[in-house]
Amino acid sequence: MIIRSTFIALLMTSSAFAAPMLKGDIVVNAAVVTVGDMFDNAGLAAEDALFRAPKPGTSGNVSLADINAAAARIGLETFETRGLDTIRVSRAATVVDETTLAELIAADLAGRGILGAGMSADTLFATPVPALNAEAVAQPVSIVNLRYLPGTGAFSARFAIAGIEQPLDVSGTIELQIEAPHLIGSFPAGTVLTAADVVMRPVPLRFAESTGVARLEDLVGKALTRQSRDGMLLKPADVTTPLTISKNDLVTIYFRQGPMTLTVKGQAITGATVGAPLQVLNLMSRRVISATALAAGAVEVSAGPLDLAGL
Repeated sequence: MIIRSTFIALLMTSSAFAAPMLKGDIVVNAAVVTVGDMFDNAGLAAEDALFRAPKPGTSGNVSLADINAAAARIGLETFETRGLDTIRVSRAATVVDETTLAELIAADLAGRGILGAGMSADTLFATPVPALNAEAVAQPVSIVNLRYLPGTGAFSARFAIAGIEQPLDVSGTIELQIEAPHLIGSFPAGTVLTAADVVMRPVPLRFAESTGVARLEDLVGKALTRQSRDGMLLKPADVTTPLTISKNDLVTIYFRQGPMTLTVKGQAITGATVGAPLQVLNLMSRRVISATALAAGAVEVSAGPLDLAGL
């Protein structure tokens, strides 16, 4: 100690080194306040501890007399006070709240494969968790253990909080959510959906599993099977392949026999998709005939010879 004190004294009196100088109000991250925290030009004594820091997220005032006493204990006898008689010492903190804990729980469930892509966890704590001030470190809080019961959604968890000796125990319930498509606006039956007509919103997974939820890629380009309202959850049964030919559409009726192809104008009485049957009115003979949809505006008659109104 004598050798170290002499060495520090030599550093203080040498013209090659500037004397340590009080910084003024300071903020620290560790549990102790060091010479380097409190003084500029601390030199080799920078890592030496002066006194204990306040708890994370709190502050305290240190008098010049206390600073002199602490500095003297490590052999630092002389320093510039800059006219200060009190220094305010604050300790940095990271706030740990319910949101932070819920995010860690969700990450743990995802790591176990319980929380998949497009899913989220709605965590409800049995008792409100007050915001806590943890040390301002890279990992201010971590899960020690998590117990989750998928059948009921109940959970209990223990967390380690940096800077707080006692672990934090919490419990509650977790409702797993999954992104599901909902309509933006009200539409009549037959409306062909675009991506702009659908928004993804979370719904309880248990509800989605019981009713079925359509994927967005299975909805775009499909037609609504019924009139639908704004905000409605879309299920697979709510959409179908759009009609290639709709009721009352004007069509060309094709009749092929060997190398001969006859055509006549008609009007659809029923709708159909490509390859599906429909009823068509021959506009020349006024006869209703059965046909197969070929494409938009085109149907084919594949039955026996027909009276095609002179064609």
